[in-house]
Amino acid sequence: MSIQSRNNVNVVGSGKETIVFAHGFGCDQNMWQYLVPSYKDNFRVILFDLVGTGKSDLSQYDFDKYDSLHGYADDLIEIIDEYAEGPVIFVGHSVSATIGMLAAVKSPEKFRCQIMVGPSPSYINEGDYIGGFSRTDIEELCDMIDSNYLGWASNMAPAIMGAPEQPELGEELKNSFCRTDPAIAKHFARVTFLSDHRDAVAKCATPSLILQCSDDFIAPRSVGEYMQKTMPDADMVIIENVGHCPHLSAPHASIDAIDSFLYQRL
Repeated sequence: MSIQSRNNVNVVGSGKETIVFAHGFGCDQNMWQYLVPSYKDNFRVILFDLVGTGKSDLSQYDFDKYDSLHGYADDLIEIIDEYAEGPVIFVGHSVSATIGMLAAVKSPEKFRCQIMVGPSPSYINEGDYIGGFSRTDIEELCDMIDSNYLGWASNMAPAIMGAPEQPELGEELKNSFCRTDPAIAKHFARVTFLSDHRDAVAKCATPSLILQCSDDFIAPRSVGEYMQKTMPDADMVIIENVGHCPHLSAPHASIDAIDSFLYQRL
């Protein structure tokens, strides 16, 4: 099984620097449609689908391997080894921001910098850490996904997307959720929302930009502030935006923040 067919890898553009885009839970590489045009003329752009999503090879979804985000981090390292020359700029949304962080801790030489869009190393409140949800909240969320995934997707997609003035974006996210195999989605949801990778935050020395929406109930501002304070080399930019997907609902602000960071760091 090739890496290309396993992860539906696509490479566009050309340039000395390589950017890798990685999507969030229930999505696929199409979610970067508003950002890629701004980078493909000057960068080599690598797009891929996490195994179990999009047009990846669903037969390669190993419930044991992907019972931890480290399985996805290993895939990411393999993709970089296969398609990139030199360290990459990594852009990860939501759970993929954590996947990228884990990969950067494991193989720091492969990452020049990373942009973390709506990241959260843990969604569960614990002590002084405010992840946004109680453990009961997350267990109920996972139970809801287990019992009625398509219903959950239809109801939650517009809330996760935000952007009430652009209802078509919520519909696009709902359709993406609904295209995901329910058995895989249920498993990946528990791995995503019950994982706690706060121990990796302080170990990740890769220069990082945290893109935080001003109103995001999935990854509240407290999480971005925690990560900026804990990571050795991290900047944070607040995007005035409601929802968890600024690369879709506020692409121009996202591009401006990324460009400013890259100008300073490259």
